[in-house]
Amino acid sequence: MKAGAVFPAERKVEIVTLDEPKISSPTQVKLRILEVGVCGTDREICHFRHGTVPEGSEFLVLGHESLAEVVETGRAVSRLRPGDLVVPMVRLACGNAACLACGAGRPDFCYTDSFRERGIKQAHGFMTEFVVEEEESVNPVPRELRDVAVLVEPLTIAEKALLEIRAIQQRLPWKQAARRAVVLGAGPVGLLGAMALGNAGFETYVYSREAAQDPRAEVAAAVGAKYISSAAHSVEQLAAAVGNIDVVYEAIGASQTAFDLLGVLGADGLFCFTGVPRHGQPLSIRTDRLLFNLVLKNQVILGTVNAGRDAYEAAVRDLSEFYQRWPWAVRSLITGRYTLEEFRKPILEPSGIKNIIVLDGKN
Repeated sequence: MKAGAVFPAERKVEIVTLDEPKISSPTQVKLRILEVGVCGTDREICHFRHGTVPEGSEFLVLGHESLAEVVETGRAVSRLRPGDLVVPMVRLACGNAACLACGAGRPDFCYTDSFRERGIKQAHGFMTEFVVEEEESVNPVPRELRDVAVLVEPLTIAEKALLEIRAIQQRLPWKQAARRAVVLGAGPVGLLGAMALGNAGFETYVYSREAAQDPRAEVAAAVGAKYISSAAHSVEQLAAAVGNIDVVYEAIGASQTAFDLLGVLGADGLFCFTGVPRHGQPLSIRTDRLLFNLVLKNQVILGTVNAGRDAYEAAVRDLSEFYQRWPWAVRSLITGRYTLEEFRKPILEPSGIKNIIVLDGKN
């Protein structure tokens, strides 16, 4: 079978041929991959800035955002059956008995840094025809989400952030109304975050560099968010328009704008970083102002990455609701479809909002 792969040592990105995998454990399922989403992480890996090949391999099969169909199950599998649509999880437990998080089934909070991640770190990804995975790492999705279910994994980023925001902000039991959130960035993760925050009752603003007439701004408006272009409005002007900013959901990779926005976070506010900056990227931070606000305004800075089963379940549930409320906006996130043979183009020459690789021949 074919797969899209990166060879870091040789600095190559190309199609490889693999043996079709077989179930080797009663708890495993065999999946036929239908679609794989392309994101900034894939671009970083294919520019050789990130990513680690599996032990004993010269290459890494790409792809961590996926939609698949179950084609075979081991005899001990009980939740899934052939024909089910599923979204596999990305992170795999470290296997260290001393890791409390992985032992509790939460490798997204791994203590050891020895976890593996599909298509990112020491584990082949989903940009291939078939994959075998443990049942516990696979999440079913309803058939009515078939056209957009590849968005589940990127949505889990926002869902995990919301779960943590809710837990932390229980410190403010009176803060149940007039909540204001700013989403920094209008890429897929940002726009899905705007949908999740709006759906959760936040008055939501999207702050991004695209012009107000950009299709991303149209999607934001369609889901009830107010779009403000950073090309036309300063961070201070944004803060004046929003008022007290309760939550910032950062989805651009921690640029200078993110740290400027941190300076106008409101009283009792929470700033959630989801992006990872490029190594060596110069940034200017007013540490005196930052610490002054953190202490005197009771602020919280949160970093979140990957997701556990609770976030996947929330993403499936909420994506169903988004699709009912805002069908045009959800469909508009997917702007390009490519065959596996074309996989380099959306990674190395990105355009639009979200591009996907279609492996079932229905592109």
